[in-house]
Amino acid sequence: MILCDLCGGQKECSQRQIDGRVFDICADCWRPLEEKLKGKGRPTGKREMVFLPPTIVAEPDEPRTHPGLPPKIIGQIARAN
Repeated sequence: MILCDLCGGQKECSQRQIDGRVFDICADCWRPLEEKLKGKGRPTGKREMVFLPPTIVAEPDEPRTHPGLPPKIIGQIARAN
């Protein structure tokens, strides 16, 4: 015997999940609640498949330095003739 969460009576209750929470509800309380909740929620109609364009990932030209390391400076020394 478990206490019903709706009426508070000590009856044979079953666990029901409503909005992600679990309740102990007896059969006498569940029937009217089931009628009240009937038709609520997402409509079940025709579902269409939607195709999204592929994602384009641009690769960096030069590899980046890791945090904490000094940056790489790439240069060229031109000699005067």
